[in-house]
This record gives sequence, C-alpha cells and structure tokens, in this order.
Amino acid sequence: MTTVTNLPTGAPIDKDGVWSQVLKPPAGSRRRAALFLDRDGVIVEEVGYLHLPSETRLIDGAASVIANANRRGVPVVLITNQGGIGLGHYDWHAFVKVQDEIFESLAGAGATLDAVYACPHHPRGKAPFDCANHPARKPNPGMLVRAEEALRLDLAASWIVGDRAIDMEAGRRAGLRGGTHVLTGHGTKDGEREAALACAGSSFRVLDAASIADAATVPLF
Repeated sequence: MTTVTNLPTGAPIDKDGVWSQVLKPPAGSRRRAALFLDRDGVIVEEVGYLHLPSETRLIDGAASVIANANRRGVPVVLITNQGGIGLGHYDWHAFVKVQDEIFESLAGAGATLDAVYACPHHPRGKAPFDCANHPARKPNPGMLVRAEEALRLDLAASWIVGDRAIDMEAGRRAGLRGGTHVLTGHGTKDGEREAALACAGSSFRVLDAASIADAATVPLF
C-alpha cells in the first residue's frame, strides 16, 4: 500500500496512490465501449510537466470530439501518466488546479469527462512513487483496468487516442479494439509514430492521425 500525504481534500487516491476519479457513475448494468484519451499532447498542449492553469490550453478539436462522444453515450476516460508528481516537480494540489482548468474549458464547449485516472509513479520517482514498473503506469494497462471495473466498460470494443507508443501499448495490453496515434505532443518525435504503429496486431488496430480532431472517425463512432 502506498502512503500519500498532503493531499487535496477528498482526493480520490486509491491504495496504490493512483488518482481514480469517477465523475459520471454508470447507469444500468450494460457494458459499454469507451473512448480513452491521454491528456498532455492529446487533450491539452504538451508543455513539459504541466502544472500551471495559465499554461493549460485545449488542443483544437479536443472538446468537439469529447462532446460528440457525450452525445452518443460513449464514456470518455482520461488516463495520464503524471510522473512529474513522483519526481517532485509538482504535487496533487497543482494537478487538481490544472484539471479544474481543463474541466472548465471543456464545459464551455459542452463537453465532459466520465472519469480521470492519473499515475504518479516513475522509475526515478521519490518514495512512495519510486516503483520501477508500476502496473498503472503506461504502457501497463492498470488505469484502463480500473476504469473497466468502475464504469462497467467493454474493453474489447473500446478505443484509445494518444501521442506516444506507450498509449497504444497500454491499449493493446488492456485488450482494446484499437488506438489512434496523433502527431501532437510527443507524436512527432523520432521513431514515435513507427513504434506506435508497430503495436498493431491481429486483435488490435492502430490508426494514424494528425490530431485528436480526427478521432471522430474511429470505429466507435
């Protein structure tokens, strides 16, 4: 069990120290396909260890894709590695301020998230976040599995959008239907797209796109 101190009031931290926040509990027992989204470089611009609301800017098309999923009854789940917390660059209080800015910006465009999962663990992190290969840190599927249980999701029919190959790999390991790799954020780094496409297999598709704006074309819709 991970012991975390100095938390925001009511912080939804689970026993492993992972932020596990369900914003819209599921209604009914039917399992649904979900749209999983990475945060930095996919929903908001990548600035490097984002921790200031003033530097939080939605990427064009993010709000409309999320709002479209909302209208169609597709749960939208944010899953983000937040190694900056483990490394000591900022804390959960700063994370909450950035999240509040994201929520407000999305709400202004009629878009909402169903759940948020954030993993602070990092191989070079400071205790208690110094796990070399935490099950919740992408490319591991722990955050997606948490969402599956909490939101009653059908992972085999779900999709992920990310700017890193580790996002695609997390989706593959979780048994998702497929993923879309975008060129925003880290997506244009040398070898990133090639590594992302290499995650494809007989039961996991990988599409390429310029940005999240193209995610409206994924098979979920």
